[in-house]
Amino acid sequence: METAWGVTGAVMCLALCAAGSAMGTGVAAASAVGAWKKCYAQNKQAPFLLLSFVGVPLSQTLYGMILMFAMLPKAAVGVPLLVLGAFAGFAVGLSAFLQGKAAAAAADAQADTGQGLANYLAALGIIETAAIFVMVFTFTAIRRIPV
Repeated sequence: METAWGVTGAVMCLALCAAGSAMGTGVAAASAVGAWKKCYAQNKQAPFLLLSFVGVPLSQTLYGMILMFAMLPKAAVGVPLLVLGAFAGFAVGLSAFLQGKAAAAAADAQADTGQGLANYLAALGIIETAAIFVMVFTFTAIRRIPV
């Protein structure tokens, strides 16, 4: 039964990361579509570049997958891995969601002004850093779990 709890924690980590990515990309995509609509209404060129903002929150799903694969060999530990997976997945998923909200604002601003791309990407990168920190610190915790 302990192994089942450990596997659940690993999968939960991935699922929460992916849920955050889905919400983040959804928010960013809705904003990009709205920005394109405004461009079309004004007979302006609709910037294809806005798709880059939509895809930014997807990397957190990869972080969840990497963490899941690191956790699975330690699944026999059980409940502690469940807790670790839940907290790590929540933090990384929250980062993805908030990154999507910021990407939505960036898409709108880029479409309106055609300027600021480097600034927008830098801000999104800072939010990404929070997810990377959680992944790295979770790896440290996983390594300390005895099997």
